[in-house]
Amino acid sequence: MNVSPDWIAVDWGSSNLRAFAMRGGEPVAEAASGEGASGLAREDFEPALLRAIGPWLSEGRVTPVLACGMVGARHGWIEAPYRVVPCAPAAPGETILAPTQDPRLSLRILPGLSQASPADVMRGEETQIAGFLAGDPGFAGALILPGTHSKQARIAGGRVLSFSTWMTGELFALLSQSSVLRHSLQGVGGEDPAAFAAGVRIGAGGGALRGLFALRAEGLLEGLPAQAARSRLSGMLIGAELTGFDPGGDCVVIGAGGLARAYLAALDLLGIPARACDGAELARRGLALIHEGRGL
Repeated sequence: MNVSPDWIAVDWGSSNLRAFAMRGGEPVAEAASGEGASGLAREDFEPALLRAIGPWLSEGRVTPVLACGMVGARHGWIEAPYRVVPCAPAAPGETILAPTQDPRLSLRILPGLSQASPADVMRGEETQIAGFLAGDPGFAGALILPGTHSKQARIAGGRVLSFSTWMTGELFALLSQSSVLRHSLQGVGGEDPAAFAAGVRIGAGGGALRGLFALRAEGLLEGLPAQAARSRLSGMLIGAELTGFDPGGDCVVIGAGGLARAYLAALDLLGIPARACDGAELARRGLALIHEGRGL
């Protein structure tokens, strides 16, 4: 199929890159790769992007590309300054033009959001929030955006009032791959709902730090199955993140798959009603709205 997009939307996170060939506000093709921003040197970004979207580009024609996420971080393609909360999640007129070698590209990068006290930053999630609010402009409450670094954002009046970042996903990866716990967690898949629920209660009750090594000890002394150990670890870390969490209104988890289900299950265990929205779709929708505002 010959794809000739009007423009291209790119959601470039720490771990993955997703691109959408767009005609107006609708995608006509999609590409993805594992070349996340955290694994790239500055000179690697353009080749990585071309590997994903090259088939959509035409000789002699400049295709506008609008990107969000860690591509605009200090260690990314080019740093896009932060906008300070409280503010609307996106400002179409504040994109940054990135330097490119390929004459077929014109790349603009969205700024992230920052918070002075307590100090915090986000990149990419603001675009998902913009896409979410386009469908629910009156939303008031909290959005949870799980990932390598989970975000909790307080929303009212179409603005991000404040937010917090939790290294839940990165801690799970470090503990399961690089700590002594790796010996008790490797080589399994699937979920153990009872072990996850037990972990949530431990984490939300303040016992995560003590409970971590217990996973290793129970594996040695009692034969704790690796699947149960992984599920309990996940529950402890998510429970610790949600300790004292109060959405102050509605609560939505922006995500999909097993991670979104895990957060919904943890919130349910803690008596907090919540629903989920697909974050990938919201990021694309947010990029489309910003693109329309810029008139690219």
